[in-house]
Amino acid sequence: MCSITELNEKKHGNVPDGINQDIPDYTEIEDHKEAKATIKSYLEETITKVEESVDLEVSPETKEVIENAKEILSDPKFIEQKGVRSIVDQDARVGHKSRTKDFFGYKTEYMITTEDRMITAVRVKPGAYMDGKLFNELMELIQKSGVKIGEVYGDRAYFKKPILDNIKEIEAKPYIPVNPMVYKIDEDLYSYNKDSDEWFCVQGNKTERKKYYKDKRGVESYKYYFGKELCVDCPLREICIKEKRKSKLLVIGINTPEFYGHSQEQKTDEFKEKYKKRSCQEWKNGEMKNFHGLDRARGYGLKSMTIQAKLTALAVNLKRIASSGNCFLHTL
Repeated sequence: MCSITELNEKKHGNVPDGINQDIPDYTEIEDHKEAKATIKSYLEETITKVEESVDLEVSPETKEVIENAKEILSDPKFIEQKGVRSIVDQDARVGHKSRTKDFFGYKTEYMITTEDRMITAVRVKPGAYMDGKLFNELMELIQKSGVKIGEVYGDRAYFKKPILDNIKEIEAKPYIPVNPMVYKIDEDLYSYNKDSDEWFCVQGNKTERKKYYKDKRGVESYKYYFGKELCVDCPLREICIKEKRKSKLLVIGINTPEFYGHSQEQKTDEFKEKYKKRSCQEWKNGEMKNFHGLDRARGYGLKSMTIQAKLTALAVNLKRIASSGNCFLHTL
């Protein structure tokens, strides 16, 4: 984050009297809420001091920065780390590599051929971007370049119904691990028969009917009803049936039956062997970040980062062409 103090110093060559230049090191504060509140308080204090020390009417550039900073700080998303975090780069956002590790900047999403390891499509979005939203657009770019797509590899973030449908539509084969966030059936307790559209429990009981359901929020689901006779004397009844019912009611997402098939397929040796091909993307990530500086933005703004990412992709493609001794033509 670029503070008001830093910007004022750059524009005027000095810092107004009374400005606290001891910027809090929020990374040393263990409590995240306290850390965010501390830096917000510091920035608000700095803005007040600048307004008291500088005649903003004769300093239009400083006035513009102050007003912009106030707008950013007044947005509730600032504390939640979901909105604008930098006056200098207002396109950048906070993203998450994992539940405990985040970053500030941008995400580069691209597609690569597994055999030639050529990058065929590139898009850049702010750090808060959810992987897979541009999947269809990237696929269209690849198809326009003339590449025939037979198999598609991706990590769990790409296990989404629209993506799977898109892959099916172009008659390609998906090799994408099931995402437990969207597929929540416990396969230790239940199995599914696609032909009969029945679920079976670990005790041998099966569903006898199902009902489509849509709640007030518009969330769709299926309700599968198990047979009453076996449920009544089941040794797992007290654990399995929490509510006051004679038999088990299994409520699942609308896509769960379809996802069950993907779940079974990913357990096969063929899937596991094929999925190893996806590692080429990790190698390419490392090459672009470690040897071509893609781990850090060279400029500010989404446009600048997009240019950097595409030039980096072009550079590694040219290296690949030169090392292979073959001639390829791909479109970014």
